[in-house]
Amino acid sequence: MKSKELRKKSTKELQNSLLESQTKLAALAIEYRTKEVKNVKQISAVKKDIARILTVQREQELQGEAK
Repeated sequence: MKSKELRKKSTKELQNSLLESQTKLAALAIEYRTKEVKNVKQISAVKKDIARILTVQREQELQGEAK
């Protein structure tokens, strides 16, 4: 997911995306532990998506305080 796409989303949509990504990460972690995961790079990609979402959420919070 690109940062530009995330900045266009509302706070509620970001929250839903974050929840989905965290759920996906938990599932991938379980698959990794049971050695069922096919693509290990997927785990770091999901972690980066979560970080992007949290960053955009924080930016929106700071913009709201500045207004």
